[in-house]
Amino acid sequence: MQLDCIGPNPYYVSPMSQYTLKINNHAYRWYVLALGALTHTLVSGMPLMCMPVLFKEISQDLGLSLVQIGTVWGFGSMSGIVTGLIGGSLGDRFGTNRVLSMACLLAGLSGAFRGLSNDFITLAATAFLFGFLLPAIPPNVHKVCGIWFSGKRLGLANGVVSAGMALGFMLGSMISATLLSPLLGGWRNVLFFLGIISISMSIPWLIIKQGPDKTQSSPSIQSISVRKTFSHVIRLRSIFYFGLVMVGIGGCIQGMLGYLPLYLRDIGWSAAQADGALATFHGVSMIFTIPMALLSDRLGSRKNLLIITTIMTILGVGLLSVAHGLLVWIAVLISGISRDGFMAIFMTMIMETEGVGQHFAGTAMGMIMVYYRLAGLTTPPVGNSLAVLNAGLPFVFWAAVGCCALLGFYFVKDGEKRKISV
Repeated sequence: MQLDCIGPNPYYVSPMSQYTLKINNHAYRWYVLALGALTHTLVSGMPLMCMPVLFKEISQDLGLSLVQIGTVWGFGSMSGIVTGLIGGSLGDRFGTNRVLSMACLLAGLSGAFRGLSNDFITLAATAFLFGFLLPAIPPNVHKVCGIWFSGKRLGLANGVVSAGMALGFMLGSMISATLLSPLLGGWRNVLFFLGIISISMSIPWLIIKQGPDKTQSSPSIQSISVRKTFSHVIRLRSIFYFGLVMVGIGGCIQGMLGYLPLYLRDIGWSAAQADGALATFHGVSMIFTIPMALLSDRLGSRKNLLIITTIMTILGVGLLSVAHGLLVWIAVLISGISRDGFMAIFMTMIMETEGVGQHFAGTAMGMIMVYYRLAGLTTPPVGNSLAVLNAGLPFVFWAAVGCCALLGFYFVKDGEKRKISV
């Protein structure tokens, strides 16, 4: 029996309309990519990395010890352990745009609250709150890259947003203490100012498109509950090995970043020089992020490139324990070259892992970042406590922690793009 169709087919899209849609999406995705990079710069990077260079001023104002500073720096990692995981899962379930808009708003408010602190307890509490909200942003920004970019361009897209993070780290460490603090009237106003900027970034995420073609989305995947999504990802054995890599890299880098400006000031460097060293670390990282991402797209193995960069990071951080003068700058360059390029390639590698893909990317990346934050919680205060024995000993400790990443890479396999099934 043949059924006659009355009227035009509502699902028909003409070839010209398809071509126009493709062109519009091609241009629009670069806008989305720029928004993701800017979010990393203004919401994740600057408000986070302004703290190490402001710690000297904060410690003098509030009377904090070196161990207390390390504890405050680590508290942000502790609180984000759960949020990074939940934030990525919520992005998988309800959409990245909504989650990113809310995360920018709340991260801006909590970041500004740090400026209200008047002692160690309140600073630790507000740092805890800020760290609780911030981790939802990176997994969802990288997931946006997976939605709008695919194939060989995925590595480039992740490289661009990671470069945005590096730019935020560089600007936060370069201008927060030496420019913004004198200009705005102290460290409190710097935190208020950066908080307002973060809040404003919530608006663009509310109005951008959900994806290049909503008709191509997978209702069966989107309808899966957060619990089932989490259950699917946690059963992937590769997630644990990726997490071990993050323990090594996170513990090594996070501890070093919080201690370096204080260490350089204590050995006689001026505030501008000490902050400049940290800014150089992030600046060289930003310069090499996109070239590294492009190189990983062209090479046959992302894993081998990451192993090389991990070794460079370990050597650079370890060298800081005995470095003086020019050798400090060399160590900073060696350890900084691959910082954000590593993260761009690493996130791409996770998305290309069997069982992950763009549909479960937020949950997978959030789960792996839990390991990063566990390391970031414990290694700064432990490393800082070793400074009473020798000022350079914390760098040796963090370099040793970095070796955990090499152990993780032994078990990790290079990912491939595969069809995801549940």
